[in-house]
Amino acid sequence: MFEAVEELVGEHAGLEKRLADPAVHADQREAMRLHKRYAELTPIITTYRAWKRTGDDIETARELAADDPDFADEVKELDARREELTEKLRLLLVPRDPSDDKDVILEVKAGEGGEESALFAGDLLRMYLRYAERVGWKTEILDANESDLGGYKDVQVAVKTKGGTEPGQGVWARLKYEGGVHRVQRVPATESQGRIHTSAAGVLVTPEAEEVEVEINAGDLRIDVYRSSGPGGQSVNTTDSAVRITHLPTGIVVSCQNEKSQLQNKEQALRILRSRLLAAAQEEAEREASDARRSQVRTVDRSERIRTYNFPENRISDHRVGFKAYNLDQVLDGELDPVIQACVDADAAAKLAAAQ
Repeated sequence: MFEAVEELVGEHAGLEKRLADPAVHADQREAMRLHKRYAELTPIITTYRAWKRTGDDIETARELAADDPDFADEVKELDARREELTEKLRLLLVPRDPSDDKDVILEVKAGEGGEESALFAGDLLRMYLRYAERVGWKTEILDANESDLGGYKDVQVAVKTKGGTEPGQGVWARLKYEGGVHRVQRVPATESQGRIHTSAAGVLVTPEAEEVEVEINAGDLRIDVYRSSGPGGQSVNTTDSAVRITHLPTGIVVSCQNEKSQLQNKEQALRILRSRLLAAAQEEAEREASDARRSQVRTVDRSERIRTYNFPENRISDHRVGFKAYNLDQVLDGELDPVIQACVDADAAAKLAAAQ
């Protein structure tokens, strides 16, 4: 069992040797790549060595138990420990998403339902901001298009860790499961008859790209400037500070108007564009590798919902994994971890089954 790990042991030792060579650090990008791979392999190697050591201990304890029955309990304890390490090692060997260490750009967009959908988009944004606060992440609103009643027609927010994280424990590792259509059932603030309505909002999550990961040719961009609209300060409706960037090869369009200056809005728009181009490149690579890839829903169609928020019953349901709980008020206040963990566990179980 786990014979393939011996190859990883050799790779880990080779990386350790290379990282000890000062010449390697002359190329910071290469050194960063080696450090990242070393950090990915270390938990596997540590667990594998503990697994092998426990196996040796079990054999010794069994030999001793043959002469002294008092060692029988130790054999049972070691067997249980070996089983725990076996399961842990299996999970560590499940193929990882290479973007799991990344920060993300999250977009919430109103769909069917008019103003009620925009109000629900605002509720979702608040949920993610509260969740990020609970787990210690930083958030930054990049651009927002508010509705007349205080909701959001669409809003983009950057979500980042505040420092170093364990390998595979970045923002993307948790929030990637949020991409899709979110459906709400409740009596809208705009409803005078007290009837329950159903509307939807879409969530798009993309790993944030570093500049070195995505090269953007200035000749591939069409940049338009226009006057900002909506609530704001002196620059709104008076100066051409809003920026719209069209990436001509792909047709991707990004607009930003939140910042006061045209330059700031351009930088934010390029930041969003890089993350979308990286996501598009990764999806294309996944399509070529497997037809069974998991994709986010791009259209706000209620029939393709991933999750339902039922206010009358205080119920939240995730339709992909069968998760259901009756604490919707707490989830909307940022207690999102149990919902996300259900998706994480289901994903790991599916990958584990596919690897066997």
